[in-house]
Amino acid sequence: MKYDFDEVIERRNTGSVKWDNLRSLFGSPDVLPMWVADMDFRVPQPVVDAIKKRAEHPVYGYTLTGGAIKPVTDRLHRLYGWQVDPEWVIITPGVVPAVNAAVRAFAGPSRAVVLQSPAYPPFWKSLSNNSCVPATNVLVRNGDRYEVDFDDLERKLSETGAKAMILCSPHNPVGRVWSREELERMGEMTLRHGAVMISDEIHCELTLNGNKHVPFAAISPEFERNSITCYAPSKTFNIAGMHCSVTIVPDEGLRKEFNDARAGIMGSPDLFAVCAMDAAFRYGDEWLEQALDYIEANLEFMLRFFEERIPRIKPNRPEGTYLVWLDCRDLEMDAKALGKFFNEKAKVGLNDGTTFGPGGEGFQRMNIACARSILEEGLKRIEDAVNSL
Repeated sequence: MKYDFDEVIERRNTGSVKWDNLRSLFGSPDVLPMWVADMDFRVPQPVVDAIKKRAEHPVYGYTLTGGAIKPVTDRLHRLYGWQVDPEWVIITPGVVPAVNAAVRAFAGPSRAVVLQSPAYPPFWKSLSNNSCVPATNVLVRNGDRYEVDFDDLERKLSETGAKAMILCSPHNPVGRVWSREELERMGEMTLRHGAVMISDEIHCELTLNGNKHVPFAAISPEFERNSITCYAPSKTFNIAGMHCSVTIVPDEGLRKEFNDARAGIMGSPDLFAVCAMDAAFRYGDEWLEQALDYIEANLEFMLRFFEERIPRIKPNRPEGTYLVWLDCRDLEMDAKALGKFFNEKAKVGLNDGTTFGPGGEGFQRMNIACARSILEEGLKRIEDAVNSL
C-alpha cells in the first residue's frame, strides 16, 4: 500500500496534546506546534483495521496480554538477532511508567541514578518522583555530534555509588544512535560499579541514513542479566496515545524486584492498545519503510534550509528519531527570551532546551515528522523572525 505523507490531516478538536493545547502552552492559538514526539502522519492501515475489527465485538472487558508477547520476541529476533525468552517480557502501559518503576526498584530514596544530559524531561521526573539523586553525566558536543564523556561517567558511577543508570538509545534529544563500542564501554562501567542499566529503546526502529541500532542487552549475557529494556511501538508507528509497551527483564531476581515495585500502581494497557501493538509489530513494516524515507527527506530539506537561509541556528544532524536539536546560541538570548522569541515572534511551538537539563541552555527541540508543507511553513516563520532581529 502506498501512503501519502504529504497529506495534511486536521488534528484540531480531536483532544490532541500537540494541537489542542496551544494557548496554555505557548500563549496563542496560532502557534504552529512542532514539539511533542508524535507524528502528524496517518497510522498504518493494518492498525486501523485491527482496532475496528476488535471494536465490533460489543464487550470490552478485562483483557489478557500474553498473546502480544510473541510478535515482540519475533520482531526483536528478526531485526536484531536478539533471542528474547517470552518469560522475560512484561507488557506495560508505556515506557515512562516502566522507567519510573525501574528507578523505584533499583535505586530508591536518596540513592543516585546516572542520567546523561541533556535528557528526556520525564527521566528527570522519574528521579524526583522516587526521591533519587541525579548523577549527571553531561554529553560532550563535538561539532554537530554528541559523545559520552567516559571519564566523567566513571567518576559519577564511582563517587556517587549509583545503583542504576538510565540509557536513552537512540538518544532523545540529541539523536545519537550509540555504537556497539560506546555501549560496551558504558555497560562495562555499570557492571564494574554494580549499577543496573535501564535502557529506554523506544526510538530503536527510527534510525536514519544507514545507522543501525544495537540493543544493549543483546551485546553479551552479562549485559543482558544486568539490564532492563523498555521498548514500544508508540513512536515507531505513531500510536503514542495507545499507551502500550514492553519491559524486558532477563534476570529473574531483577524481574521480581521490578514487578514488586510496579505492583498496585501499574496495570496492563487497555485492550485496544494491545490490539494496536500486535498489528503494528506484525504488519507495520511497509508503512514504516515509507515513513522513514519521508522523514529522511524532511531532514535533508530542513538541514539545507537552515544552512542556506537561517545560518544563525545550527541543527544537529540526528542519526535516529524524528527530533532535531537546534543550537540557537548565536541568537544570544537567555532561556526566557529564546522561548518568547519562538512562541511570540516566530509563532512556532518547540521544546525548550532547558527542560532537558544541563547542556540544554540555548537549544530547542523540533519535531519534523509532519507533512513537508507544515515543515516548510514552520521554517519560513523562523526565518522571518530571525531576519527581523
